[in-house]
Amino acid sequence: MSPLIYGLFARSPRYVEKIILEILSICLRLFFPHALISNENSHKSTDSFIIILKFPDMNTPRPFNIVLVEPEIPPNTGSIARLCGATNSVLHLIHPLGFSTDDKHLKRAGLDYWQHVDIRHWDNFDAFLQAQNELELFFFTTKVTKVYSSAQLNPGSFLIFGKETKGIPEDILHLYQDRCYTLPMPNPNIRSLNLAMTAGIVLYEAIRQNSGR
Repeated sequence: MSPLIYGLFARSPRYVEKIILEILSICLRLFFPHALISNENSHKSTDSFIIILKFPDMNTPRPFNIVLVEPEIPPNTGSIARLCGATNSVLHLIHPLGFSTDDKHLKRAGLDYWQHVDIRHWDNFDAFLQAQNELELFFFTTKVTKVYSSAQLNPGSFLIFGKETKGIPEDILHLYQDRCYTLPMPNPNIRSLNLAMTAGIVLYEAIRQNSGR
């Protein structure tokens, strides 16, 4: 996929920038429903920000997307980045992160595969949600009973996982309650699975569902 730089703007105060970005994301989603939208510089301290549209090649299947909401543990994110690289999936990181992307543990977990991974950064969860098609969003949490394998996961789907200590915010789970799934854990003494393990299970279930297409 080739990136298209849609607009380059002089940096405004942060609250003004967020409003502009949200409005543009909504408008762009209306006209380009299949495009992937990201704010390339939203997490950096620069004098400008760039909105990028990436259009899928119609002859190439759309990739799956792993979304980490404010991840806290570097090795988990590193392992998931490696997973995304191996499966040609896109990794979306929702800021603020609990670590620096230069963290040595993060790099070690991803080994030397970083240059082969499509990683996109988002300033916050609201900006990400505003830019997406709701029907492509799937949230994974321990707070529901609907099993992950019952989700109909198609190429282009966004598989969303919360931070290690708190998971996905309660208000988001309530808002998208019909799109929330869980991984069953029969042992009541185990509260949750490792984030990287959970992402791997769900992503390969998505791949399995589409392997015969």
